[in-house]
Amino acid sequence: MDQKDTEMNEKRVCSSTSGVVVQVREKKGRLRAAIPYMPFPVAVLCLFLNTFVPGLGTFVSAFAVLCGARTDLPDQHICCVFWLNIAAAFIQILTAVVMVGWIMSIFWGMDMVILAISEGYREQTAAQQL
Repeated sequence: MDQKDTEMNEKRVCSSTSGVVVQVREKKGRLRAAIPYMPFPVAVLCLFLNTFVPGLGTFVSAFAVLCGARTDLPDQHICCVFWLNIAAAFIQILTAVVMVGWIMSIFWGMDMVILAISEGYREQTAAQQL
């Protein structure tokens, strides 16, 4: 029995060093995918606004889409993505009374900052490769 365990452990070690790269992609809903990739200072401002006035930062981010910010919905028209962000802002405002919208608003702002950081990292990596 010990010999079989040893053989299995050796196989795991060998297979873990084979250099396999696994890519994980998060599947997002339409509202979540409509969050724009904004510059870091704008994303932090939207997080700040969402923290103190639920939905306001999301409302501001909707206009970033009209200014050319990229989203995870490339096949959608800009106006459709704009209205999805407006809808998310109104959902946050309307449900803020029961605290759900306020929490959703903060998480939305955090997602904006995370997307801004990832976009900045992607641009920095592309610049280093040139």
